[in-house]
Amino acid sequence: MKNITKAILATGIFVLATTVTFAQSKEQELSNAEKFSAKAGGLIQKEFVEIGSVKGAKISVIYFTDLITNTKQSALKFECLSVGKYSTDTKSAVLDADEVDGLIKSIKIIQEKIFPSTATNYTEVSFKSRGGFDAGCFWSKGSWSTYLKLEKYDKDSYVFLGKDDFPTLLGLLEQAKTKL
Repeated sequence: MKNITKAILATGIFVLATTVTFAQSKEQELSNAEKFSAKAGGLIQKEFVEIGSVKGAKISVIYFTDLITNTKQSALKFECLSVGKYSTDTKSAVLDADEVDGLIKSIKIIQEKIFPSTATNYTEVSFKSRGGFDAGCFWSKGSWSTYLKLEKYDKDSYVFLGKDDFPTLLGLLEQAKTKL
């Protein structure tokens, strides 16, 4: 009987620790702008300025203002529709203003150094934001394929791009950067 009690107690502690750890990791996956907009005790105004879209991914700049403290923050938002068999869902990602330069540099490196190269094995190159956004490319079956992944744990949040879509994406990001 003691062994069963110990096993039940150990299982309960493991489940509790796993749940707490998972909850903390989800908390860390928010951008600073998302944390700012979700803070308790604030009255948050969100203004959305549409920049453009590429392959169904809409890019906007968001201006957050806490109307009580008059503090402000801006961010870049990617958004797309995921159409399933029975429903349609909106997928989105928010990048902090300080992450946009890194994304722009990454896209330029991919265009200038990665696309002209060939790989012998399956290879991935990716940029990741603190909020879980992922952009990059992978070498498979003799060519580079490119993508945006808006939500870290959601396989339906991919937007697949062609190499020729990268200049458009880069132009939209540079335009958005001037508004951040």
